Amino acid sequence: MKILISACLLGAPCRYDGRSIVSDASLLERLTPFLKNGTLVPVCPECEGGLSIPRSPAEIEPKKTAIDVLEGNAQVLSRQGKNVTAEYLKGAQITLKRCQSMNIFRAVLKEKSPSCGAHSVYDGTFCGTLKSGRGVTAEFLCLNGISVSDESVLSDLCSQLEQIA
Repeated sequence: MKILISACLLGAPCRYDGRSIVSDASLLERLTPFLKNGTLVPVCPECEGGLSIPRSPAEIEPKKTAIDVLEGNAQVLSRQGKNVTAEYLKGAQITLKRCQSMNIFRAVLKEKSPSCGAHSVYDGTFCGTLKSGRGVTAEFLCLNGISVSDESVLSDLCSQLEQIA
């Protein structure tokens, strides 16, 4: 069993601001053996899509959803108004192909991200306000049969992996 996981949750400095988002060093220590043995497969869809580190923060445009982006009816825009939709779509496609080629059916992704958000993303105004909905990659994975959850499941996931190891 392999599980896709946002690379920033494992300490990779790939977020828009060039940082990782590890909040619990002991949890990361528990997850590291599963990264090393290939059970956890790290990915940053934004980097896979060709975006740099660091990069300007981006959000799905206001009053639109990831489904709108996937259907070509909305854009992902940087804070400066640059359209980065193509990079987000490319990252989602590459991530799905990785899941399919490795028989991955579960993903743990970084909440609030315009790419990885499993339950909520920023609302497109760059004011720090959240709205319900998924990021572009999370939505694309769900539409293709991949179960997506956020980092709140990491402790339980780690316990499950330790039991079957």
